[in-house]
Amino acid sequence: MSAWQPLPDDLPPEVRHFVEQVRLLKDRTGLSLAALGARTAYSKSSWQRYLNATQPPPRQAITALCRVAGLTPVDAERFGVRWELAVKVWPRPPAPDPAKPEQREGAASVDGAHGAHGVYEEEVPTLPWWVESESPGGAGAPVDSSRRLLLVALLLVPALVALAVVGAVAFG
Repeated sequence: MSAWQPLPDDLPPEVRHFVEQVRLLKDRTGLSLAALGARTAYSKSSWQRYLNATQPPPRQAITALCRVAGLTPVDAERFGVRWELAVKVWPRPPAPDPAKPEQREGAASVDGAHGAHGVYEEEVPTLPWWVESESPGGAGAPVDSSRRLLLVALLLVPALVALAVVGAVAFG
């Protein structure tokens, strides 16, 4: 298990429990923060902020961590519930003082994690097309990544055959 820095004493219990569980899950993967960043589309520094409770993670980051850790859908949903409970009570940074120029528009955070007024903005990285989105099941729900890849392959085969036939007729 990693040697984590202590969490702030004033964290709400829901946030503390959530971050501790996410730390355990990250440790279970056996990945470094850099490797976790490469596998989830969230940077090493983002994971450091999430795992040290300085910023709440986007739900997509938790979904990606659950996927990398190989959790079952039921266990991943439990993490989703913990995330919802934690984000509701996550401590917000103090509102900037308009009299101080360093806290004006765009300067609330060096890393861009907060907007101009210290409000958390969810990071949404560009994800590859084969990564499953987090929308719930039902009509129009995404297909898991292995099925999506198979579907694309099955659609490409007839197109390649048709192209080969057209090429043979045109140049044959």
